[in-house]
Amino acid sequence: MSQEARSSGTDFRDAASPLTSASSRMLPTRVRERSPALAGLAVLLIVGGALATTVLVMNADKRVSAIMVTKQIGAGQPFDTASIREALVVEDGVPYELWAHRTQVAHTRAAVTLLPGTLVTPDMTMEWHSELVPGKARVGLALKPGQLPNDMQPGQRVQIVLVPGGHATEGQQSRLLVENALVTNVSKSRNAATDEVTVVVDSTIAPEIAAYSAADQIAITELPGSR
Repeated sequence: MSQEARSSGTDFRDAASPLTSASSRMLPTRVRERSPALAGLAVLLIVGGALATTVLVMNADKRVSAIMVTKQIGAGQPFDTASIREALVVEDGVPYELWAHRTQVAHTRAAVTLLPGTLVTPDMTMEWHSELVPGKARVGLALKPGQLPNDMQPGQRVQIVLVPGGHATEGQQSRLLVENALVTNVSKSRNAATDEVTVVVDSTIAPEIAAYSAADQIAITELPGSR
């Protein structure tokens, strides 16, 4: 080796050697290839999740202002302001009575007994005179205490019973005359001794009921669930 090479301090053996230490070398790694099917599934899941979220948000905005019952309304009883309130419900295809139509609903009666929390639909309501159709008649009854329940109200459903008294025909027994009659009016008589109750019954039996009432042989019983 020449004097110049030794004086420069360069180690030609290191520079010319093609070998390196094992620790400084890295084995080549295989790059993982993504499966097209998995990639497509991931895209579908992302898109599906976004669509589901959009649908939920849109449905949350599709709410209607419906009429909800706040206290029990018996069959035949009216819808008053104290027994209904506004309720926002998701529009699900059911034809609820809208809160905007509450005035019209207030002029109707419950077709069936409605419990608190019920959302009102058209088939739950009926017009006040819906039962006054051909074949029906209104009959006035003069009833004394004990011949009718306390606190009788229009819209209630009652049974009309024959209760033979002093003017009864010999051998006559108590019997049911009408199984289900609608009360349309209740008021006190002028002397307050009797209650005047108007009911809707079949026209075929109306004369018989009127005759028994005049003979003081009529009593009425309230049907369960009519309040």
